[in-house]
Amino acid sequence: MASMPDSKPATPSSPAANGGRTLAECEDMIRRSLRTPMVKFLKEHMEKAGCSIGDKFIKAVHCEQQNSGFYVPGDGIHVCSNHMRMQDEVNQVLIHELIHAYDDCRAGNLDWTNCAHHACSEIRAGHLSGDCHYKRELLRGYVKLRGHEQDCVRRRVMKSVINNPNCSEAAAKDAMEAVWDVCYNDTKPFDRAP
Repeated sequence: MASMPDSKPATPSSPAANGGRTLAECEDMIRRSLRTPMVKFLKEHMEKAGCSIGDKFIKAVHCEQQNSGFYVPGDGIHVCSNHMRMQDEVNQVLIHELIHAYDDCRAGNLDWTNCAHHACSEIRAGHLSGDCHYKRELLRGYVKLRGHEQDCVRRRVMKSVINNPNCSEAAAKDAMEAVWDVCYNDTKPFDRAP
């Protein structure tokens, strides 16, 4: 989920609320994620696109909101330690948010306050990250044999874009529909959807 530039993580009231991880545990999980093939691939393509990722680009934070993580343009990726339980969750957050960061890097003029721009990056991140893999959907309680992936991407795009203070539910839906075909079929930096 991309975040508006003024979003700030909350300060921790307890090290690992809600069964999540402490900041130190999450930082270790982030280091492990940085060695996974998909995260390495996305980092390499960020650098090829002219955007280097420094040591402080990805950070563990405590979040009050119910997010797993978010991308803040100009600041980097925040992984919500108190909402992380397993390594796979951290891997997924990094993959999803790195796609937002890649979009921000390659576009050069991506405006996160623009509902269509935001929807496009969410479509790409949902489609390319594996967030909507059949097994993940089953674990969320969604059982559908055909069309589950696109339904999932649409559901998750709407959830994210309506949280953008510049996008009403109607504006988010209109924006998603307007950019769907182009953005869903844009698989960069992959040759095809993973």
